[in-house]
Amino acid sequence: MSPIHDQSYRRYEGTRQPVGRGWTVILWAGVRTMLARRVFLGLMLLAWIPFIVRTVQIYAVTMLPQASAVVPVNPKLFQSFIEFQGIFAFFITVYVGAGLIANDRRANALQLYLSKPLLRVEYIVGKLGVLLVFLLEATLLPALLLVIMQIVLSGSFAFIRENAYIIPAIILSCLVRVLVASFTMLALSALSKSTRYVAILYTGVIFFSEAVYGVLRLVTGSTRVAWVSITGNFDVVTDAIFRQAPRYETPFIVSLLVLLGLVVVSMSVLERRVRGVEVVS
Repeated sequence: MSPIHDQSYRRYEGTRQPVGRGWTVILWAGVRTMLARRVFLGLMLLAWIPFIVRTVQIYAVTMLPQASAVVPVNPKLFQSFIEFQGIFAFFITVYVGAGLIANDRRANALQLYLSKPLLRVEYIVGKLGVLLVFLLEATLLPALLLVIMQIVLSGSFAFIRENAYIIPAIILSCLVRVLVASFTMLALSALSKSTRYVAILYTGVIFFSEAVYGVLRLVTGSTRVAWVSITGNFDVVTDAIFRQAPRYETPFIVSLLVLLGLVVVSMSVLERRVRGVEVVS
């Protein structure tokens, strides 16, 4: 007869991580999950094609100065690049973000997460971080590398000296777009257990707001109503950040307040929908 081992209580001898680091586990688990999907890797690689195109453009202008009359290298180039990357940011947001919380709600995993010594804010930050990592990799990272390529190919810091605000403008405009998109998607993901429904809802919000703006513009004959469009608000804010002539009559402060309002509402939704048994020890 095999011996019966004592299974009574024994003190935990492993390493105890301090409260506040649990979000990193959620973050890297989410990142690894997405990187294991070939379709998503293809999307991320596709998002870098515009960087290659813009690099060739900068090289052409450097080698053939007369080409600057057709494709000038100026702050507008970097602004246009960031705005074009918004297309890839949209698909990444939908692909990565739709199921971040919805899948956990469908599997009733929130109670499991929050029954551990894991704060609700840690859970949200971890999920938010997954989306931020990939969105910044498709927007901010290539935009900054494009600046570096301009310096390397031109062999001079003249462009940076003449446009000292360009790097802060790139960072700020990318952060505005990425943070608003991430918080909005995460809030929508917390409202449903269906990933497909969340993806459709997010897409609907973007295109519906643009459609409403189109109708109001026809009725009023003015672009002052661009604040009803999420995309329009991004454009208004980006124009101001890059010191470009505004494309819309909507005041910068109005668009900025609308985007901040989206973030605040999203945070409120997350605070209400992400609930469980929080245990802090």
